[in-house]
Amino acid sequence: MHKSQVIISIYLSGLLVACSSNHTPAPVTTLYSGKTTSTHKININGSRYKVKKGDTLFAIAFSANKDVRTLAKINKIKPPYTIYPNQIIRLEYPKNKNKKNTKYTKVNHKSQSLKQKSNKSPKKELDKPNQREYVQRQATQKSSSTKALYNNKVLWKWPAEGKVTRHFSVKENGYKGLEISNKPGTSVKAAAGGVVVYAGSALRGYGNLIILKHTDDYLSAYAHNAKLLVREQQKVKVGEKIAEMGSTDASKTALRFEIRFKGQAVNPAKYLP
Repeated sequence: MHKSQVIISIYLSGLLVACSSNHTPAPVTTLYSGKTTSTHKININGSRYKVKKGDTLFAIAFSANKDVRTLAKINKIKPPYTIYPNQIIRLEYPKNKNKKNTKYTKVNHKSQSLKQKSNKSPKKELDKPNQREYVQRQATQKSSSTKALYNNKVLWKWPAEGKVTRHFSVKENGYKGLEISNKPGTSVKAAAGGVVVYAGSALRGYGNLIILKHTDDYLSAYAHNAKLLVREQQKVKVGEKIAEMGSTDASKTALRFEIRFKGQAVNPAKYLP
């Protein structure tokens, strides 16, 4: 063998050994937040759903027409609502849950009543109504201020320029949004400030979809986009461009725009200026 060939052979052998000795397996991530690389479709059928890679609890709740907080409570999932592949998400409370709670409440009330009778005290009896009144007043004030905050916080604007070619329907299987038609590539903008809680194509019939969370009660959805320009957990401002209009999973180029209040679709025309 020629001297130069020997040197090259030794060099290549050493390089292979170095690569094999320094190689570390790629980390296996078990937490997924719903990437646009997902190819499966969320299919809600029955009272349970098995999580797949790319799913988010917001997307599952959206598909099931549920408030994400309801699903989180049923499945004991705390914010930021992290879910895992193969995890079973219950869509309804167990049938015997309400019965158990009712039974417990009755027993608890009975024990409370017996305790009050056995520990009667003029001072305590006078204090209790005042305490109850204070708590109720505080709860009412908090509820009113929260409602006012939500009403004032979400300032809606039109998500795209174009012609409204389909309107919201109150029928059970009717169109649950507004269809805004225009040419491909038309800017799709955030109708209100919020956080991206889903960006992907796993929801059947929606194509490339973006879901924004505006408050605990309000979400907005932007479907059939040709291109998504934001990622999940990204904060966006009202009027910020988030996508380009397209026709994914649709027969024509148009934006399907929805507003969800506590998981239920509402007529966007009543919110838009």
